[in-house]
Amino acid sequence: MGGGDEGKRTDGLEEFLSTGIYRIPNGNTLFLDPVRILNTFYTFFSISPSLYYNARPLPRPHFESSHNQEEEEQEQEEEEGQNNNKKKPQRKRKRKVYTLNEKEQIAEKRHKEVRPFLSSAYEAFVEDPNSLSILQCLKESHGCHVRIDDALEIADKCRESNASFVELGKLWQAPLYEMSLYSCARKELSENGGETVLKQERKSTLQLFNSLVENKNNEDAMAECLCSCYVLPRQSSFLMSDLKQIRQLIPARSSDGYNLILLDPPWENKSVHRRAVYPTLPNRYLFSIPMRQLAHPEGALVALWVTNREKLRMFVEKDLFPAWGVSYAASLYWLKVTEDGHMLSKLDLPHHKPYECILLGYIHKEESAMGDKVSHKMPLDKQVIISVPGDHSRKPPIGNLLLDYAPGPKPVRGVELFARELVAGWIAWGNEPLLFQHSKYFMDGRSQE
Repeated sequence: MGGGDEGKRTDGLEEFLSTGIYRIPNGNTLFLDPVRILNTFYTFFSISPSLYYNARPLPRPHFESSHNQEEEEQEQEEEEGQNNNKKKPQRKRKRKVYTLNEKEQIAEKRHKEVRPFLSSAYEAFVEDPNSLSILQCLKESHGCHVRIDDALEIADKCRESNASFVELGKLWQAPLYEMSLYSCARKELSENGGETVLKQERKSTLQLFNSLVENKNNEDAMAECLCSCYVLPRQSSFLMSDLKQIRQLIPARSSDGYNLILLDPPWENKSVHRRAVYPTLPNRYLFSIPMRQLAHPEGALVALWVTNREKLRMFVEKDLFPAWGVSYAASLYWLKVTEDGHMLSKLDLPHHKPYECILLGYIHKEESAMGDKVSHKMPLDKQVIISVPGDHSRKPPIGNLLLDYAPGPKPVRGVELFARELVAGWIAWGNEPLLFQHSKYFMDGRSQE
């Protein structure tokens, strides 16, 4: 390889170490380190990698289908029975052939269409000269010296110490809860500028629920409520409420509308409901989101996380997007891998595929129908984002990757709906936007530098 190519590789690796984003040369694939990306939003704190990744799912066994496994076990039992009783040969049972229903057939067709892109993206990452260095960086920074049992125990204690905002928000006392907001600054302990401590200054007392809380500073802030501390990144805001209060997000002036809207709804899911991981929301409730009133007059990019259930995809494409006034533009895919670089499962497992989808669409301004020129980049279809997953349903921070695709003025005004953590420069709404902002998920200092 020429010196120019080596320089590009080095630059790409340096960019990854500073931003958490590695752009694979095929032009359609990114590898993300969510912890590094999130840490760019903080001045005095850094997220604990061992706690971010503590509940990552283990790779699934590489068998093709649970039906095949059951058939093999059944055949083995029949063979053993025949060997034990040769005088009474048993009739071999016919194999049950599982046939896909109509929706499953559509889902399988959709999967076959995207499979080549996912496979190609994964191969491009594995074959990239920097991939081993990137994976090694992940292992070193993610505290692999911590045993997984210890990490899980620490994480469980963190969850136990977290207030259940979902439950508290349902109480009649919810409007009475308050939080104290502190600004943060570094204070030198010695004259020679050696040791420093974090200094906190009382700033204000604010309503916790049903009110917009803002950290307008260019530095981190800390919030104290319900006997716990929470870390707020710079220039971040949140509104913690149920769906009935979402209209508070509608700006007083339409010119202050949002031109990038990111959503990760708690879709109805039997598995999630059984495990009580988080409360789910009936699909019909999403129609009440005032999407057009939230959008900027010059338009908005809408990014919606969806599962691989065909029923859900059809609901979004045929009902939800049209009701919101959103026109489909492209699909992004999140491919999940382990810290060793292996896919969490084979691509073709029927019910547990190692990827999820983000549907992109636009709410257009009224004049756009008259042939106005597009002043922003259009997203490429079937881009692939590769990363190691964190806690259950916690998505990688992709908001800032979408900034170039947002129409309207710059800097982009972004809002995340159903958020469970805060992002610098964004407004977050949901019934638990402080979930992963608990101070126990953070470390003092920038350990990843």
